[in-house]
Amino acid sequence: MTSSTTFIIVGGGLAAAKAAEALRDNDFGGRIVVFSEEEHLPYERPPLSKEFLAGKKSLDEFTVQGSAWYRDHNVDLRLGTRVSSLNPSAHTVGLPDDTTVHYDKLLLATGSASRRLPIPGADANGVHYLRTFEDASALNSDLAEGTSLAVIGAGWIGLEVAASARQRDIDVTVVEAAKQPLLVALGETVGEIFADLHRDHGVRLLLDTQVERITSDNGRATGFAMRDGSVVAADAVLVAVGAKPNVELAEQAGLAMGDGGVLVDASLRTSDPDIYAVGDIAAAEHPLFGTRIRTEHWANALKQPAVAVAGMLNKPSEYAELPYFFTDQYDLGMEYAGHAPSFDRVVFRGDVAGREFVAFWLDADHRVLAGMNVNVWDVLDDVKELIRSRASVDGDRLADPQCPLADVKS
Repeated sequence: MTSSTTFIIVGGGLAAAKAAEALRDNDFGGRIVVFSEEEHLPYERPPLSKEFLAGKKSLDEFTVQGSAWYRDHNVDLRLGTRVSSLNPSAHTVGLPDDTTVHYDKLLLATGSASRRLPIPGADANGVHYLRTFEDASALNSDLAEGTSLAVIGAGWIGLEVAASARQRDIDVTVVEAAKQPLLVALGETVGEIFADLHRDHGVRLLLDTQVERITSDNGRATGFAMRDGSVVAADAVLVAVGAKPNVELAEQAGLAMGDGGVLVDASLRTSDPDIYAVGDIAAAEHPLFGTRIRTEHWANALKQPAVAVAGMLNKPSEYAELPYFFTDQYDLGMEYAGHAPSFDRVVFRGDVAGREFVAFWLDADHRVLAGMNVNVWDVLDDVKELIRSRASVDGDRLADPQCPLADVKS
């Protein structure tokens, strides 16, 4: 690579920052241009629903690098700049002022946007979504002590915000259309554990319930009405019904799409050999599971850029990390590793009632697909080894805390 080579990164979050770091760490001496629609330096998003709302961290504390780093490493960071078009044949990106910038290699790290709820009242003042720092700041300003919050959706964002709000003595109601929280991610049995956790901390949890409209008074949200006619009153409403990957540029450019995102191989290369994709938008071939996996979690944004950068520098590598995410809610901290979109059963090891246990998702061949450690902090590596081994396990030994995980294979 020569000094005249230009690599463009489209996106302004953790993945974009890590890609710029990886390029310089690998002695790339060419030009790096990062286009970020946000006005803030790239930052991590998990603290928005956790430490920031709980008043434990400020934006500076979860900003990836200060402005001096970009200056000192000669990274052209263009904040508040949207890329409006991508032309793979010309190797250019277009900007709203009709100018174009040439690239030799390009990385898409465009992330996701909050999925909007198409119901009456969704545009009222006091209706919040949570994706950006501005979103979190606006929500934070409505969460004064003694107020009430109604949350639509019992996924990770909805539950984390509920926990942060309850710790500030805010009255919280959560409405979820499914039978249990986190049903798609964890299944019904483990979802019930999180339901009990929130009920124990004073959250009013309404499950298997559909919201019909958001109520308002003089343009200000006052809660919502359900299809059964009941009404939940609240000073603020959070809509947390999932995320929509920002794939418009990739679609417009004619890149191969599927599985909810941009199709990439294990090196994170798209159907265009000079364009790579990472993070929320990347539907990547996984060497272990033999399928494509697209997850919207922090670990991908943190670790995928190094693999994509290797490919951009003609040093191909594979992204073989197990999907990983974590959460902290009240006194429950957990880590999840693996991939179990479908499974045969869940095996528990430890004190489930005391919320100090490990859960394992098994397939019909008794192989561990995924594991979750809850308030147990010395087992993650062993859990990952079981998943990677693809070996059948003995369920009784797996459930026995006295049996080392290394000895549970059948």
